[in-house]
Amino acid sequence: MTGDTSYELRPIGHVESPLADRRAAPRQGSEGAPEAWLVFDPRLAEGIRDLAEGSEILVLTWLHQARRDELVTRPRDDPRNPLTGVFSTRSPDRPNPIGLHRVRIAAISGNRVLVHGLEAINGTPIADVKPVIAVPEA
Repeated sequence: MTGDTSYELRPIGHVESPLADRRAAPRQGSEGAPEAWLVFDPRLAEGIRDLAEGSEILVLTWLHQARRDELVTRPRDDPRNPLTGVFSTRSPDRPNPIGLHRVRIAAISGNRVLVHGLEAINGTPIADVKPVIAVPEA
């Protein structure tokens, strides 16, 4: 074990999505995720001022309905798949349920950012947002 050090995470906003049921949500954003709003705390709105429609961002979420005691899972909850360690999967159930979502910005309105391809459910806390940066080819 690495010790009992703890860290504090303060959400910067939340997701507004028509997805309300975790079981009905797509597994990945590319699998039919609807448009969703990232709603930022108004005190942090200055931080999104340089986001642009059409650009891609990485959204880090706290998967608040996840189980934190899972260490193995069957990928995609398919009983035909072998048990696999969660750190080799994108399962939401894991010790630190951090979601990572690559999305495209469709619109910006005040402290709200409309995105395509977000599979997070309604009310999911947003931990951070980062730009997608292209890696130069070697």
